[in-house]
Amino acid sequence: ALLYDEIDRNPFFRGVANVEDRSNMNATFLLKDENHAAIFDKMWKDAGISGLSGHRSVGGYRASMYNALALESVQVLVDVMKEFEASSDLS
Repeated sequence: ALLYDEIDRNPFFRGVANVEDRSNMNATFLLKDENHAAIFDKMWKDAGISGLSGHRSVGGYRASMYNALALESVQVLVDVMKEFEASSDLS
Protein backbone atom coordinates (compact mmCIF):
# COMPACT_ATOMS: atom_id res chain seq x y z
CA ALA A 1 0.00 0.00 0.00
CA LEU A 2 2.99 2.30 0.51
CA LEU A 3 3.63 2.89 -3.19
CA TYR A 4 -0.03 3.03 -4.20
CA ASP A 5 -0.68 5.55 -1.41
CA GLU A 6 2.00 7.81 -2.90
CA ILE A 7 0.74 7.35 -6.46
CA ASP A 8 -2.76 8.34 -5.32
CA ARG A 9 -1.55 11.24 -3.16
CA ASN A 10 1.03 12.79 -5.47
CA PRO A 11 -0.49 15.17 -8.04
CA PHE A 12 2.24 14.38 -10.60
CA PHE A 13 1.35 10.68 -10.96
CA ARG A 14 -1.66 8.52 -11.69
CA GLY A 15 -2.16 4.79 -11.43
CA VAL A 16 -2.88 2.73 -14.53
CA ALA A 17 -5.05 -0.02 -13.03
CA ASN A 18 -8.38 0.62 -11.35
CA VAL A 19 -8.04 0.53 -7.57
CA GLU A 20 -9.93 -2.77 -7.31
CA ASP A 21 -7.70 -4.37 -9.98
CA ARG A 22 -4.28 -3.35 -8.66
CA SER A 23 -1.58 -5.97 -8.41
CA ASN A 24 0.33 -6.57 -5.19
CA MET A 25 3.39 -7.49 -7.26
CA ASN A 26 3.50 -4.93 -10.08
CA ALA A 27 2.44 -1.32 -9.62
CA THR A 28 1.96 0.53 -12.89
CA PHE A 29 1.76 4.30 -12.98
CA LEU A 30 2.17 7.27 -15.30
CA LEU A 31 3.39 10.82 -15.05
CA LYS A 32 0.47 13.16 -15.65
CA ASP A 33 2.82 15.39 -17.68
CA GLU A 34 5.25 13.40 -19.83
CA ASN A 35 7.30 16.57 -20.33
CA HIS A 36 8.78 15.89 -16.88
CA ALA A 37 9.81 12.30 -17.66
CA ALA A 38 13.50 13.10 -18.19
CA ILE A 39 13.69 14.75 -14.76
CA PHE A 40 11.91 11.90 -12.96
CA ASP A 41 13.90 9.24 -14.86
CA LYS A 42 17.17 10.85 -13.81
CA MET A 43 16.04 11.08 -10.19
CA TRP A 44 15.08 7.41 -9.82
CA LYS A 45 18.19 6.24 -11.65
CA ASP A 46 20.39 8.49 -9.49
CA ALA A 47 18.73 6.92 -6.42
CA GLY A 48 19.96 3.51 -7.56
CA ILE A 49 16.59 2.24 -8.74
CA SER A 50 16.62 0.04 -11.84
CA GLY A 51 14.00 -1.70 -13.92
CA LEU A 52 11.26 0.88 -13.43
CA SER A 53 10.42 1.20 -17.11
CA GLY A 54 6.81 0.50 -17.93
CA HIS A 55 5.32 -2.46 -19.71
CA ARG A 56 5.48 -2.19 -23.51
CA SER A 57 1.68 -2.22 -23.81
CA VAL A 58 1.09 0.37 -21.09
CA GLY A 59 4.12 2.67 -21.03
CA GLY A 60 4.87 4.81 -18.03
CA TYR A 61 6.45 2.99 -15.10
CA ARG A 62 6.18 -0.44 -13.52
CA ALA A 63 7.56 -1.19 -10.07
CA SER A 64 7.89 -4.92 -9.43
CA MET A 65 7.61 -5.71 -5.72
CA TYR A 66 8.31 -9.38 -5.28
CA ASN A 67 8.79 -11.17 -1.96
CA ALA A 68 12.55 -10.68 -1.91
CA LEU A 69 12.22 -6.90 -2.28
CA ALA A 70 12.77 -5.12 1.02
CA LEU A 71 10.23 -2.52 2.14
CA GLU A 72 13.13 -0.05 2.30
CA SER A 73 13.51 -0.37 -1.49
CA VAL A 74 9.91 0.69 -2.01
CA GLN A 75 10.48 3.57 0.43
CA VAL A 76 13.38 4.80 -1.73
CA LEU A 77 11.02 5.07 -4.71
CA VAL A 78 8.35 6.82 -2.63
CA ASP A 79 10.99 9.27 -1.38
CA VAL A 80 12.08 10.00 -4.97
CA MET A 81 8.45 10.63 -5.94
CA LYS A 82 8.07 13.08 -3.04
CA GLU A 83 11.34 14.79 -3.97
CA PHE A 84 10.12 15.02 -7.57
CA GLU A 85 6.91 16.67 -6.38
CA ALA A 86 8.85 19.21 -4.32
CA SER A 87 11.41 19.91 -7.06
CA SER A 88 11.66 23.54 -8.06
CA ASP A 89 12.58 22.36 -11.59
CA LEU A 90 8.92 21.53 -12.23
CA SER A 91 7.48 24.99 -11.76
